[in-house]
Amino acid sequence: MAEGKLQPKQDTVDTLKSGQASQVVTGIVTTMFATISVIEEAARLKANFIMAHEPTFYNHKDDTDWVKNNKVVQQKQELLAKHGIAVWRFHDYCHSLKPDAISYGVAKKTNWLPYYKTGELILTIPAASLQQIAQHLKSSLGITHVRVIGNLEQPCTRVALLPGAWGGQRQVTAVEVEKPDVLIVGELSEWETAEYIRDGRLLGGKTALIVLGHSVSEEPGMEWIVDWLQPKIPSLKITHIASGDPFTWL
Repeated sequence: MAEGKLQPKQDTVDTLKSGQASQVVTGIVTTMFATISVIEEAARLKANFIMAHEPTFYNHKDDTDWVKNNKVVQQKQELLAKHGIAVWRFHDYCHSLKPDAISYGVAKKTNWLPYYKTGELILTIPAASLQQIAQHLKSSLGITHVRVIGNLEQPCTRVALLPGAWGGQRQVTAVEVEKPDVLIVGELSEWETAEYIRDGRLLGGKTALIVLGHSVSEEPGMEWIVDWLQPKIPSLKITHIASGDPFTWL
């Protein structure tokens, strides 16, 4: 269970992106991204507080002047104001919980909790082929397509689970230090981690790669936040709305 004595962070992106801290909360929605669809569904549910794991305005610090006169930003702000919805980013504190709420939620959704250890990147699962693991992730997480580098028949037991976007340096470091059979990530820079994995295998290495997609890889964590938070504030209805995969696969 994700608990822990969290200390206030001086430099954090976990701030209000819309709304006022003084407004009375009528309902809570958890999600990965506060998309237009999520905002409209929250309004339909009469929930005026959205906890979003990732940015609302398309850059890490939600700088609304990141691109001057951004019409999409302006329209989104108008929609949030129309419905009186506050959006708060739950990212840094979410990952500071023990265990990390996102990785815990993903392990739970994949039925890998028996192999999950707080603070560790490696899960030692029963031996399965790379193809079987990819298929299991697709079915358990509701993902349409994943991308893979590796021999689909190779057996895997040591799994490095890094949902979301850890960045190339941390992803490559995880492989160098932990030497997993397969590295599972949400997203990556193709010119960094993917090329490292490709060359590593051509040089005789065995680590394979599965790319899930950023949003779908962390969504189970924000879904699990409902179970964690609801008992703490039973008077408010908390609903998870998946922001989903933005891509259509052809």
